[in-house]
Amino acid sequence: MHPLPGPFKYAVAVALMACPVARGVTVSPEELKEARQWVTARFGETPQTQLPFSFSYDGKPFKELVAAGKLSRESRKLDERRSEHVLIWTDPKANLTVRCVAVEYHGFPTVEWTLYFKNTGTADTPIIENIQALDAGDGRRGKDEFLLHHAVGSPADGSDYSPLETPLGPNARKRISAAGGRPTNSDLCYFNVQQGGRGTIIAVGWPGQWAAEFTRGGGESLHITIGQELTRFKLLPGEEVRSPLIALQFWIGDYIRSQNVWRRWMIAHNLPRPGGKLPTPLFFGCSSRAYEEMIKADEEKQVMFINRYLEEGLKIDYWWMDAGWYVNQSGWPNVGTWEVDLKRFPRGLRAISDHAHAKGVKTLVWFEPERVTPGTWLYEKHPEWLLGKDGEQKLLNLGNPDACKWLTDHIDKLLTEQGIDLYRQDFNIDPLRYWRDSDAPDRQGITEIKHVTGYLAYWDGLRKRHPDMLIDSCASGGRRNDLETLRRAVPLWRSDHPFVPNSQQSMTYGLSLWIPYHGTGTVACENVGYYGGGFTPVEPYTFWSNVVPGLGCGIDLRVKEIDYAALRKLLGQWRTISAYYYGDFYPLTSCNRHNGSWMAWQFDMPDKGEGMIQVFRRKESMFRGADFKLGGLDPAKDYAFTNLDTDKSSVFKGRDLMEAGLPVDIAARPGAAVLVYKVAQ
Repeated sequence: MHPLPGPFKYAVAVALMACPVARGVTVSPEELKEARQWVTARFGETPQTQLPFSFSYDGKPFKELVAAGKLSRESRKLDERRSEHVLIWTDPKANLTVRCVAVEYHGFPTVEWTLYFKNTGTADTPIIENIQALDAGDGRRGKDEFLLHHAVGSPADGSDYSPLETPLGPNARKRISAAGGRPTNSDLCYFNVQQGGRGTIIAVGWPGQWAAEFTRGGGESLHITIGQELTRFKLLPGEEVRSPLIALQFWIGDYIRSQNVWRRWMIAHNLPRPGGKLPTPLFFGCSSRAYEEMIKADEEKQVMFINRYLEEGLKIDYWWMDAGWYVNQSGWPNVGTWEVDLKRFPRGLRAISDHAHAKGVKTLVWFEPERVTPGTWLYEKHPEWLLGKDGEQKLLNLGNPDACKWLTDHIDKLLTEQGIDLYRQDFNIDPLRYWRDSDAPDRQGITEIKHVTGYLAYWDGLRKRHPDMLIDSCASGGRRNDLETLRRAVPLWRSDHPFVPNSQQSMTYGLSLWIPYHGTGTVACENVGYYGGGFTPVEPYTFWSNVVPGLGCGIDLRVKEIDYAALRKLLGQWRTISAYYYGDFYPLTSCNRHNGSWMAWQFDMPDKGEGMIQVFRRKESMFRGADFKLGGLDPAKDYAFTNLDTDKSSVFKGRDLMEAGLPVDIAARPGAAVLVYKVAQ
């Protein structure tokens, strides 16, 4: 990087991007062929020798037993886009049935599967242990070595979602796991194994303690195992358990293109669709900073805040009511009595919901049902449903059918009676010690499996009763964003880290590679605490550093001196660009948090010939301008770019934008530029 004369410029070289990709991202016939061959070899007519999973049963590896037992295969077409393949193995001696259910996606080079173990007899089974939902090898092709792309989870230390790379050369070994039983507590459970111009994306669906190992021997092959971290158990008569879900997606080409094929699969097949529709970009209003979440809130204050948003022309889609609306709130935390505090809300939350609905606003309410603190209703009335030591906070055991049924019925009743439109679930404890402390030596992993299964069944029950309702997944921020969770919910609060611009920019960059829809809060200036009121200036740089598809607003609307005209303008601009977050994602710089650098990315919708660019000049950067090579454009077409702040427009040839780059000048330090573009007529 060298400062140049005049308006200082540097050419941004992006190592992550390969040659420009014309017309965006498409799945190639070669990728579909490779995926089909892989599926046929493992789930076809004679799959015994290449099964992609493993476990030990009665002290013997399953691959040695499969030939002795009965292995049947069934296939059926689920719909125009998917087929299902089922492998069933039965042990004739102990009546154990092992079922592998795989789903093949026809329009994507993608397959997923889950294992189910059932005791169909009248006696306990022998020990089943070391279940690896994925156990497979990949031989090296050509001279290129293996490179593992992975990412930080959500530790709330500012590094959240940062992309990581680990070379897997000869004799390399990399182990990555969940921490404390929350699946994205320390690391994301999404991986991309690259070998030159091809690779495989691997994702894990397990809201519990998973572990992955990538082992490279001295030879040419890479061996990968992924499963629940600890499994060693017998099954009781009639008992059935499951494994983590594994999803694989094969790719040929370049790394960023592969991530965009993954994003497209996530949008097409994994994002929840309440009411049959994808979630739209949403703006949430709340009073959490003013009233310590809802601890010091009441009906009058909530109605006042909703009115203030609308008086200032800040059209919110949802009114967000967070922790503290329930009874027995004698300090934080205090969860386990899920009834509205009628002293502060004499007409229930329904009065607030009715007021919001009359104004064209929906409501969101926070719950944390799995954590139970002493003195609450659940703690006192149903100790048999709880895991943990007396006198300490406990875990509601969703593996207990009675507890799961009560919770489903009770929360359903609250949602209906209180007019709640969006269910928000938090999870602020690590459950692993509760699970493992409850297991006998010959039942290790069972409590975790049943809790995970109950948690997913609970959400499925709510979604069945409220098919138009969106669910928000939160766990001290983004610590529970595995594939199964995100099949049912979206993460509207991606991290508990403060709203520091550099960190928030890094989070958007890293998370956008994997999860198309996510949310966070926003403030109007950098140096503001999460709680507290006071004057809040409007700083566009800080605002743009926080914007994502789900945008929460924590500004204290009691303060009349805020520059609401500036805030209205910024929100209007966000509305202009928000739909582009469903486009293909192209990083335009490295992912970093350095004050002396720049950060930029592009979201492109090739079918519409439109997109947007976000660029940030950090506060210590000595460079005034930069050129950014764009992706996904048609090299033969002209594109008109408009800077949302200056309203100035320029036209560039697609080929020039992809080869020479888009010139961006930012005078302010720190400063942000947001540009939208479309094919010029």
